This record gives sequence, C-alpha cells and structure tokens, in this order.
Amino acid sequence: MSEQPVYDTLILNGTVIDPAAGRNGRYDIAVQDGKIAAIAPDLSQARAKETINAAGLLVLPGMIDTHAHVYQHVTGKFGLNPDMVGVRSGVTTLVDQGGPSCMTIGGFRNYVSEPAASRVLCFISAYLVGGLEGHLYPDLYGPNGVNVQHTVRVARQNLDLVKGIKAHAEIGGQSRWGIEVIKLGKQISSQLDLPLYIHLGQLWPTAESAPIPDPDELIRELVPIMEPGDILAHPFTRHPGGFVSDTGEVHPILLEAVHNRGVRVDVGHGSHFSFAAARKVLEAGVVPFTLGADMHGYNVQVPNSNEDSDRTGNPFFGVAPFNLTIAMTELLHLGLSLEQVVAMVTANPATMLRMEDSLGTLQPGREADISVLKLESGRFLLSDNTGEEVVSEKLLRPVFCLRAGTRFDADSFFVPDAIAA
Repeated sequence: MSEQPVYDTLILNGTVIDPAAGRNGRYDIAVQDGKIAAIAPDLSQARAKETINAAGLLVLPGMIDTHAHVYQHVTGKFGLNPDMVGVRSGVTTLVDQGGPSCMTIGGFRNYVSEPAASRVLCFISAYLVGGLEGHLYPDLYGPNGVNVQHTVRVARQNLDLVKGIKAHAEIGGQSRWGIEVIKLGKQISSQLDLPLYIHLGQLWPTAESAPIPDPDELIRELVPIMEPGDILAHPFTRHPGGFVSDTGEVHPILLEAVHNRGVRVDVGHGSHFSFAAARKVLEAGVVPFTLGADMHGYNVQVPNSNEDSDRTGNPFFGVAPFNLTIAMTELLHLGLSLEQVVAMVTANPATMLRMEDSLGTLQPGREADISVLKLESGRFLLSDNTGEEVVSEKLLRPVFCLRAGTRFDADSFFVPDAIAA
C-alpha cells in the first residue's frame, strides 16, 4: 500500500467561492510545490507540513485588482508599493493601469514586476509619459504625446506583462484636443488585438481658451469607437462625463454599449465612487464586469517614511485607509450578491486579461493563488468621495493569501484596523 503524500499546505474547513468552477460550499485544498494539488470536500486525513483551519473564512481564487497604480517612485507619490496593495492586502494579481509607457516599461519590469511577490501586469499607457505624478500635467497627454508605432512595438515585446491599453476620455482633454487621443489609443489597441481601457469622468480643468465642453457630447463621440471587450472605467463617478448625464439619467448610448455591443465596465473605485451614482447605474441594469480598487498615493493613507513597513504610527499623507475588500463591501451594501462580487475580482478579471487558463479559478495543477477573507457582521461605516456615509451590516476583510503557494498575511497598512459605526 503506497504511503499517503505529504503536502506543503492544507487549507481545511473553509467556504470556497469559485464562480468559474461553480463551487460555493465547504471544500479543502491541498498545495504542493506552489501548485494546487487537490480540492475535495474532505482532505482532513491528509498529511501536510502546514495545516490551516479556515473554518468561518471564505476561500477564493487569488483576487485580481484590475486597476492598480504601483509604479512606485517613478510615478511619484501616485505609485504605491505593489506588495502592500497586493499580497499583503490579500490580493495575488495586480494590473497597473497606465503607469508604464513604451518609454518606461523596462523599468516597470525590472524594478516593479519582477521583484514583487505579487503578480504585477499592466495596461500600457497610450501616452509616452505614462502615469507620471498621477497625470498632474495635462499638456503632456495630448496627441503629440502619443507614438502609435513605438507603443505597438514595445507592447509586442512585452506581451507577458501588457494585457491592454490605457487612455482617458474626459472633458479637460476634450477641451484641448477633442477625442484624437482616444482614436490613437484605439489604433494601438486594434493593432495589438488587446482591449482599450477608458477612464471616464473629468480629470483635468478645461482649457481657459476653449468653450466649456458638453460632457454628454463626449460620450456620444466616444462610444462608437469602442469594440467588444473594451472597458469603460469609473461608472460610479460623480464627475462630469461619466455614466450619469447632466440630466441625472444613465446615458442610453452607454446602456446600448454595455448590453448590446460587448463593452465591459470596471468599477475603478479610487476617487471616482459615489453611492448616489452607483444606485442609479445599478438600477439601470449596468452591473460592472470587474472591480478595480484604483488605489494611489492621493486617495489612500501612506506612511511618509518607510513605505515598506507595517503599521508604524508614522504620519500619513493621503485621504483614508482603503483596500479592495472595502470596495467589495460597498458593492455588497448596494445589493449585489457575494458571488457576484467575488466573480468581479476572480473569474471576470481573468477573462478580461485573457488568462482564464491560468487565473481566476481554483483547479488542480494551477499555481496556488488563493485569497482568504473573513465576512464580518456588525455595523460598519462606509463613505464615498462625495462625503456620503452609510452603515453596512457586513464587512469583508482579508486574512491572508497564498501566492504560488507562499503565504502572506494581510498586514498591509492599507487594511483598515476598524471602521465600526
């Protein structure tokens, strides 16, 4: 009789929620050599070097944050430490949205993606300057700052990292250049056969010499450019030029794009989340496909010194403690089901990235990327970017994750200590 194998790690008694695999219930998971070795209702008799009792916890495929800003140092205060946003917040894969460009992706690979414990991918910027200082200098983001052929060439050389193209559709840029930059971004996207990810909602002041643009006209010009698989970000923004028009209704042309033309929606939370706008968009039948946290140095608290440390008591700059699971909690409060929200950070992002064969579900033989969360009950205070506060009866909090089988506790300073109401 052969001896029973000894696994590296066993996660027992957890509630596995894996929408891609159709699992929602109690399962045990065995990990060996950085890969998932087995998933079964009961592996309690198996032997392992480490056994984790996940009773009362949710066990998910490794979470994917589809909107990160982690080109640390190069993008100034805008770029966060990837592992603080990633594995030390319970998130195994990050997609940096527009930080690296064709001019700077070499640095992104060598100084961010490869050294990080988290898996770090990107949507390459359509602009030569990428995400320097969080786009504080609008004049750098016009058509003269785009080189289609250079970006296409460099992206092709880095397709293991580059999974799409990032550009902006907002009235500050429209007042300067119309939508020419979006057309150039679409050229890059089409030549690479990669999705185009579009920021919605005003980002820059309008040009003083130009008439005030019509945000609704921007939407009408933008949508015909987009194709199935392209992504609209920030559906819940309070800023002009978003899903909610000046009349307070959701744009019919955006509803058409989402429901009938295959255009996808990413929450892109960040500084673009309004409960009021979210209620209107959800009531109109638009359910986001993915949930990106959009954390950056201007909307979260970051220690002024030693960004790589844990909670040190150092002074912070930024706005508030925040992470991906807070964004998930807000969607639960708005009425989406737990399985819907889990799909937005697992199966659906894998589809968006065209990486369904390796990410987004728990299957034997795949890398052991596993996120473990706790769903707490109580009264928890949540607030949006308009100052509206709500009290949620549920709170999702990361506990730990495995990235390729290695455990990381959720000890990031981005995970709030307490937000009880």
